[in-house]
Amino acid sequence: MYQNDTIAAIATSLNSSGIGIIRVSGDEAISIVDSIFHGKISLKECQSHTIQYGHIYDGNELVDEVLIMIMKSPRSYTTEDTIEIDCHGGILVLKKVLSLLIEKGVRIAEPGEFTKRAFLNGRIDLSEAESVMDLISSTSELSMKNSIKQLSGSLNSIISKLMDQILYETAFIESALDDPEHYNLDNYPDELKEKVLNINKEISDLIDSFNSGHILKEGINTLILGKPNAGKSSLLNTLSRRDRAIVTDIPGTTRDTLEEHITINGIALNIIDTAGIRETDDIVEKIGVDRAIDSIDDADLILFVIDSSSPLDENDLFIIDQIKDKKALVLLNKSDLAPVIKEEDIYNLIDKTVISFSSVSLDGLKTLESTICDMFFSGNIVSDSTLYITNHRQAACLSAAKSSIENVLISIENGMPEDFFSIDLLDAYNSLGQITGQTIDDDLANKIFSTFCMGK
Repeated sequence: MYQNDTIAAIATSLNSSGIGIIRVSGDEAISIVDSIFHGKISLKECQSHTIQYGHIYDGNELVDEVLIMIMKSPRSYTTEDTIEIDCHGGILVLKKVLSLLIEKGVRIAEPGEFTKRAFLNGRIDLSEAESVMDLISSTSELSMKNSIKQLSGSLNSIISKLMDQILYETAFIESALDDPEHYNLDNYPDELKEKVLNINKEISDLIDSFNSGHILKEGINTLILGKPNAGKSSLLNTLSRRDRAIVTDIPGTTRDTLEEHITINGIALNIIDTAGIRETDDIVEKIGVDRAIDSIDDADLILFVIDSSSPLDENDLFIIDQIKDKKALVLLNKSDLAPVIKEEDIYNLIDKTVISFSSVSLDGLKTLESTICDMFFSGNIVSDSTLYITNHRQAACLSAAKSSIENVLISIENGMPEDFFSIDLLDAYNSLGQITGQTIDDDLANKIFSTFCMGK
């Protein structure tokens, strides 16, 4: 009964805007909205996927001039009768119309309940449902494109094919054990091994894509390090294409971390500019230096900025020692000035890519941007055929499936009976099914959809 309620929610953000949308879904959606709507004809008589002009009334009181979009079951997002009311975007107007709907019997939708109903009614699978929120929260063009691929069923297609292969082998084993006269298992372990190796490779490829996929979704946490006056803040301004940080010739101008979100080549970077690292007696500056050092372990990428117009000192050497085992690029900054440090000087101290750079002439900017793409995506991120796993839950399910598949290979190598194969194959099948929602339990489904935004 709870899932059959007619639900409603404000589907747009609660602020002043040109249009605000209220979404209503359920068996009584059309009749309830019709009870407060005055138009040329009753909404019950309108065809699906049409828009009607009219007014919302509270009794005899005019509330708003609206457009009503009608989507009748099953041709809607939830597969239920669905109405979208396009109101003027004032907060009070939206709340007033929503209150009228509640008085007429609708229930306020829970976060993600519209998408949950689409999943429960079979319109989308769980991976497609999760891609809806990924699409909404996309921070770069590439993460948006990847979300659209998943929403269109790309991951579902791969997972379904793997599950069909596993199910076929499991059914064959069970049939052969039940009816050995008609099913021959001679040489079957060798045949199964080859098939399982192929399945294992496909799962492994998806898991490997998560290493880049979660960065594609969440952005590369990028830390700018360097001693005072190396040009860190100028680098931040150059990458963000605006004067985000204060730049002066006075050492120690930046005393705390400064964060900026940018995109380069379609990739999101969460950049943190830090205080110049040096020994200092200034209490405030020292706190900033300590924060910069503490941030090293959490960074996906470090941009180590060196002033190429002045000799290396103990501060540069300290930073080099801190980032030796980290993913980092070294920028020989101020290349527009007479250099006293050369690339080979850096290569003798640390095995990292070195780029000559200038925030004034923009020398090295394109090289820097393309190098970051190569470091994290092997230069292949622009491929339209590449599907990245960006969801931690999906990655965990794939890892569980891979473990079960590898157990099958171990059983084959050890000459175990065939029923051992089917046990691990079914475990792999169930793990893959959790990605698309075919084998997921209600509690986990509820937890997943509770993270969605209201009205979606």
